[in-house]
Amino acid sequence: MKRLINIEVSPQDVMASRFAISPLIETMHALWMLSGNQRAGVHRAWADRNRRPYERLLRDEPGMAAIIGLFRRGNYNADFIAPPPSGVNVAFADELAVMRATPLAQARAEIARNLHGRPLPPPELKAVLDRPDVVELIANTLAATWEEIVAPDWPRFHAILERDVVHRAGRLATYGWASALDDLDPRVRWRTDGRSGHIQVRMDSGGEDETHRLGGRGLLFVPSVFGPQVAAYLEDAWPYALVYPARGIAAQGVPSKGLVRLIGRTRAAILLETPATTTQLAALLGLSVGGTGDHVAALREAGLITGSRVGRSVLYTRTPLGDALAGGA
Repeated sequence: MKRLINIEVSPQDVMASRFAISPLIETMHALWMLSGNQRAGVHRAWADRNRRPYERLLRDEPGMAAIIGLFRRGNYNADFIAPPPSGVNVAFADELAVMRATPLAQARAEIARNLHGRPLPPPELKAVLDRPDVVELIANTLAATWEEIVAPDWPRFHAILERDVVHRAGRLATYGWASALDDLDPRVRWRTDGRSGHIQVRMDSGGEDETHRLGGRGLLFVPSVFGPQVAAYLEDAWPYALVYPARGIAAQGVPSKGLVRLIGRTRAAILLETPATTTQLAALLGLSVGGTGDHVAALREAGLITGSRVGRSVLYTRTPLGDALAGGA
């Protein structure tokens, strides 16, 4: 039986809501996938490439058993391992410092809640979870996973996440909740009764339905490259947050031969990857920023894309002509 989480929002919550990117949450989600607790899907090639580094960490890092042993699909997972981030460009080291500062009593309470209702863990896992330095063990494992597995691909992952943030934040500010939540996740729906709005999240786990009120605090939106479905942070100790799959995780598609012959392979790829900034396009396609800028300028002069300033960056989107050409891909 599925559980319904109902989050009541007010007009003030639009202004208070914000978006963030979390390298720490992405590192944890990468371990969900590499440990076999989550299907790789479009990340199959990436997971295969990182299988050996993961197995080496599994052998050498005692905290890895603790992290994997706490993974629990559809139920509570200890929040201290990957707390909600504070901003879009927060560094992994800063997030990890927050995690390392978790009081032992809090970690033990969350671990106990995580394990509640499950069979007793194996003695070797329980021995790790009962260690007085369990927070440090888990932090060291996450740091090693970041350095060896996630960090090498972070520029591309960050470009995907940043592009989603720009897209969805613009829709929230301009058109409101319904537009921002559209296509966020099939489990998320927007409902309004004329006086207040409601974000409804259908969770796969059983249990009683829940109702929460933002009360002007807003909601923290956290896109994820690896997260397969929406997850919610609804503990009073943290900002209320929704983690959801980012747009454009899978490849946009292969340019058609006709499009490649018309404008070239690189420009065709750029056209398919928009909307994005020049920096994001360079990271997504493995190009130099200068070279990408030249291609973007050519596409803009041809009337295939147009740019609009978003903060300090310029976001390029396809024109109707660009859409028509990309549609043939």
